[in-house]
Amino acid sequence: MIADRGRFNGLTGCGTQISLSWNVTKKKNPNIIHSENKRKGNGGRFSTRRTKNLIESLEDEEFPKRRQNGIDKRTTSLEEDVVDEWDEEAVAIMNIKARNKRRKLDIDEEAIAIMNIKERSKSRKSGSVRTKRNHLEVMEKNCDPIDASGLSSSSLTSSSSVSSSSHLKCDGSSRDRCTKKNVEAKRKNLKCHQCVKARISVVPCLKCKDKVYCTRCIKQWYPNISEEEIAKQCPFCSRNCNCSICLHSSGLIKTSKRDITDEEKIKHLQYLIESLRPFMKQICKIQKQETEVEADIQGLLASKVEIPETLSYTDERVYCDHCATSIFDLHRSCPKCSYELCLSCCKEIREESLSSRGEVAYQYRNRGPGYIHGGDPLPESYLQETANNQAEPSILWKANNDGSITCPPKEMGGCCDCRLELKRILPAGWISNLEEKALQMLSACRMRQWLRDTLHRGASREGYFDDSLYSTSNDDHEEGLSHFQTRWAKGEPVIVKNTLADSSGLSWEPMVMWRALCENGSLEMSEVKAIDCLAGCEVEINTRQFFKGYTEGRTYKNLWPEMLKLKDWPPSDKFDDLLPRHCDEFISMLPLQEYTDPRSGILNLAVKLPPGVIKPDLGPKTYIAYGIAEELGRGDSVTKLHCDLSDAVNILTHTAEVALSDAQIAEIEKLKMKHKAQDEKERLERDSAHGIQQGFDAAKTADQKDHNLGGNVRNVYRYELGGSISEASTSGKETGGALWDIFRREDVPKLEDYLRKYSNEFRHTYCSPVEEVIHPIHDQSFYLTLEHKRRLKEEFGVIPWTFEQKLGEAVFIPAGCPHQVRNLKSCTKVAVDFVSPENIKECLRLTEEFRQLPKNHRAREDKLEIKKMIIYAVERAVNELSELI
Repeated sequence: MIADRGRFNGLTGCGTQISLSWNVTKKKNPNIIHSENKRKGNGGRFSTRRTKNLIESLEDEEFPKRRQNGIDKRTTSLEEDVVDEWDEEAVAIMNIKARNKRRKLDIDEEAIAIMNIKERSKSRKSGSVRTKRNHLEVMEKNCDPIDASGLSSSSLTSSSSVSSSSHLKCDGSSRDRCTKKNVEAKRKNLKCHQCVKARISVVPCLKCKDKVYCTRCIKQWYPNISEEEIAKQCPFCSRNCNCSICLHSSGLIKTSKRDITDEEKIKHLQYLIESLRPFMKQICKIQKQETEVEADIQGLLASKVEIPETLSYTDERVYCDHCATSIFDLHRSCPKCSYELCLSCCKEIREESLSSRGEVAYQYRNRGPGYIHGGDPLPESYLQETANNQAEPSILWKANNDGSITCPPKEMGGCCDCRLELKRILPAGWISNLEEKALQMLSACRMRQWLRDTLHRGASREGYFDDSLYSTSNDDHEEGLSHFQTRWAKGEPVIVKNTLADSSGLSWEPMVMWRALCENGSLEMSEVKAIDCLAGCEVEINTRQFFKGYTEGRTYKNLWPEMLKLKDWPPSDKFDDLLPRHCDEFISMLPLQEYTDPRSGILNLAVKLPPGVIKPDLGPKTYIAYGIAEELGRGDSVTKLHCDLSDAVNILTHTAEVALSDAQIAEIEKLKMKHKAQDEKERLERDSAHGIQQGFDAAKTADQKDHNLGGNVRNVYRYELGGSISEASTSGKETGGALWDIFRREDVPKLEDYLRKYSNEFRHTYCSPVEEVIHPIHDQSFYLTLEHKRRLKEEFGVIPWTFEQKLGEAVFIPAGCPHQVRNLKSCTKVAVDFVSPENIKECLRLTEEFRQLPKNHRAREDKLEIKKMIIYAVERAVNELSELI
């Protein structure tokens, strides 16, 4: 290291050139030290001892250590103030700390000053002779801005700045220029946390003092958050950052809102076991009956029958080859062709009540795009949804005299050569032993009074109707849970308000989720598959165009609104893998998590399946679709009438209102008149084909009875909770995003009769009239408009719960309740299914209904496997309860 120093004569102010030696140990003259100590006492200058202590303290703070170079005695005098190079740098650093402490500046400024000092020290290696410089000049040149108040007044007045190349004026303007230059240099190194790009206009976070967000990203991705709020607490600190890294990170938030105490766990587990015991007994009864039949076939006692175990794996599902229902334990199997038959089908074969369940061809007339908008049809062609149009031949399948069953013929998928053998999947006697353990566990526990009251209310709900729709909030959890269970046991829907209030505020805007999927890297998201609600067909559309239409609207050439909804988006059943941050956010804002939590809900049977067993796909899933307030009658953005196999909760997370222009409203009214004329014409054709003679006046009178579908865009009709129909005024009030109709389970038979009676008035694929009804609800071919709901009330006395779902509201739909939804705005909904102990009976009933559907019906497969859930839920509850007590 070269030790060279320019030193100024404090008396004359003239620079005197001196030469310094190389790598010489520093030794100062005692007289010089004495002189410095004396001036320290008089003038306030620093001493060698103090300098040494300061340097040692700096070295303790991990500053780079350097060798101190001695000064040749031949080139120094007693009058000169010999200051070591590190002494000046130590003073500079000390002044920086003092100034920062007084003004509470950011530590980054000090770091820049230290960096500049090190840079100046490196530059001194270029030569052995330098011009002497004053302490103040060094600090101003390399460590701007630095407070020089630590120096004495005498040193400030007696020192001058002289350079070998130029003179630097130490005035305010120079200092300002240096400060501005350093600040700009610092800003160039700042990268926005959102876009990870260097920006000049950024908003720093005063909380973490680490993250900055550029104004461009704030405007684009956080439009509802002001820059002042971001400065106080940035999105990262608020845990609602939607940058690429954060969107693909899980575990940033706690999804469970509350920790359940052991006492609460005991209560819930007792309730769960008590609710499931009747179904466990029923399963044991059916298996015992089949074992007795097998004993008669073998000529043995039932206790002596040994049932062989079939080869199966935990990561595969076993289905009945005839009815497609899930097989979880006992079943019959062909030893030759491995044809498998469930116990329910075995019973129906012996009772000669087995239905054929042949395939049905779905076909809809494609009459062209003009017909969809009320025009004349093109020559008819057919769209066949299934390639197999051959009905299964009617073959009588009977049991043998001893109760055994032969494998069906090849036309039904079997070999017709061997008898079906009784096989098991689980260990022998495992289910019956589990039922006994559950009974013993409940006997050992003292049943809670609240449990008896809850079960009593649930058992006496038949025939009881309550026209009011219960809604609650998350304020009082205990009270809310109790009221929820009371209503839920009656099969009534429940609304929970303000679920978004407890969330971190992560954006649910579709573009944010789309960007997260694009940046995932494994998906090509330039095109998405959407459903055209008018034609009922799948279309491909550019993703940006779809989301632009979500906020601005889309129309056909004739100005009729084009309603699109995404099909299975994100395109996977792994929502938590593709959008982990949104998945955690959704679970965290779920109300009544004892039921709804898809990971650890203590009363959710769907989470009780052991590891390794395939679990049903119950979500979460997103539903993104367009919508407008006016009921169009054709092509509305709707979820048609259907019935879910399990319970569900649906939260409206984002809305965008699309306004219609006056010209568009006028065109819509004209097209509605064409639609009505087309409906009238086809009605007359159907009546004529059936030999029903009706005059034009009678048809016209019947048509006038029909209400103009939709009405004015500013008027939204709905049923009041008491059952009366009124017009909802939207002026000055918050309007909902989606209109729901949920029907009672008790009204399902009447609802099915109405749909069968008026099925030809409904339109489905390609706007073709519904020509065939297999199951009025499970076909998902119907949406009841306001006029249909009026007629349903008048003729059958059926009134649904009808309400508007507002932003942030969660709608609980019980299993077995048919429901339909129409979007009043463009909506993003997120839903998850769950299985509650109160609705096990309905799940089993729906599973039995699905068994009777044709083989190629879209709702036929038993994806829930409710019986398997029951036995594993009881096993887990028994084990957990035994540990707690």
